[in-house]
Amino acid sequence: MNLLYANDRKGEYPPSLYAATRTMQAPFAAVRGKNIAQVCVIGGGYTGLSAALHLARLGISTRLVEAHRVGFGASGRNGGQIGSGQRLDVDQLEDLAGKQAAQRLWNMAEEAKALVAELAGLAAVPVHPGVAHACRTEAEVAHSHKLAEKLDRDYGYKKIRTLDRDAFRALVPSDAYVGGDLDLGAGHLHPLNFAIGLAQLATEAGAHIHENSAVHHIRHARRPGEKTIVQTDHGFIECDHVILGCNGYMGQHLSAEVAARVMPINNYIVATAPLGDRADEVLRQNIAVHDTKFVVNYWRLSPDKRLIFGGGETVTYRFPADIAAKVRKPMQEIYPGLRGVDIDYAWGGTLAITFNRMPLFARPAPDTISASGFSGHGVALATLAGKLMAQAVAGNAAGFDAMAALAPRRFPGGGMLRWPYLVAGMSWYSLRDRLGF
Repeated sequence: MNLLYANDRKGEYPPSLYAATRTMQAPFAAVRGKNIAQVCVIGGGYTGLSAALHLARLGISTRLVEAHRVGFGASGRNGGQIGSGQRLDVDQLEDLAGKQAAQRLWNMAEEAKALVAELAGLAAVPVHPGVAHACRTEAEVAHSHKLAEKLDRDYGYKKIRTLDRDAFRALVPSDAYVGGDLDLGAGHLHPLNFAIGLAQLATEAGAHIHENSAVHHIRHARRPGEKTIVQTDHGFIECDHVILGCNGYMGQHLSAEVAARVMPINNYIVATAPLGDRADEVLRQNIAVHDTKFVVNYWRLSPDKRLIFGGGETVTYRFPADIAAKVRKPMQEIYPGLRGVDIDYAWGGTLAITFNRMPLFARPAPDTISASGFSGHGVALATLAGKLMAQAVAGNAAGFDAMAALAPRRFPGGGMLRWPYLVAGMSWYSLRDRLGF
């Protein structure tokens, strides 16, 4: 089954709060007939849009193709959190790659946050500071505080406030947590409007964007002087380079090598009716929150005081029939006072994870580069990935190669048999969450 069409109507945004409050933009024309560009970017999420923007800024002729609408996938459906660092903590990165590499990866993640802030500002998308990390046990609190101290001491990052039980509950009034921290260098935004804003910036810079243009296959150049052909329903693009920014929608027909290392999973979000004065029962400041569960819960308030709450994952193709019921359960475990609250929007999205939760930067063909598998940490890192790929095409591959050095290995079973292994693993960790480990 093609994930592009498993759960959504062709060419339409899902009925989410984000789609209902998005910046309105006329659709971009589909690919028709023969088109020529130096670079064809496949995928209209943060990765592809950022790549197209930065390629255009470098004066490189670029065409981006998106199967649905820009920001249609995870880029327009996520929790909107701009997290610090990589998906792995710096102590884990030091164990994996050494202190020097961990420092460089931390610096790149800081660059990623700054890039999002810069581009969001140009696109008139507000960025709100503050992301809290909610801990369920005293051991988790101790670890979060120790990590904050390490970031201050070894990485010069002084923007995290450690919070004991009382201080945390003054921000997040829930009995589910016993402390945590607040990262004032992280933030949150309207994710779909950010994607739409990137598209506007890219077109202003000279990139050509095509929507409703699913790619069926790529015929790679086989000899010097030959062009690569990217084929869609009603046309094709001749190009010298291809950038894959497909993330959870990466099919084996585009790159079996990438598909074997990147696993699509589904995650779910609801938006309640406006809470009014009851919003203070949820959050006391305009911050975002995520917790320490393996299947993470994450939430924030919308400008009109709705609770936007994400929780629950599946590794099947299809979304559940009742998304609201699936997400309501963890939401009410954290906020029992919201039992029975009306849910106005419920939607799912497909993201991608890797075996070690670090993104996969790869060169699956001589004329092709790819970045995907951001594992729930993609608002900042996917945006940076697009810039790094644009720089690599232009001849400066240092940043791209630094990320590629940590390439995650294949999932057991490769591209064809990875599903049953992941289902077993996710079931085990979900059980640990339910038991409180």
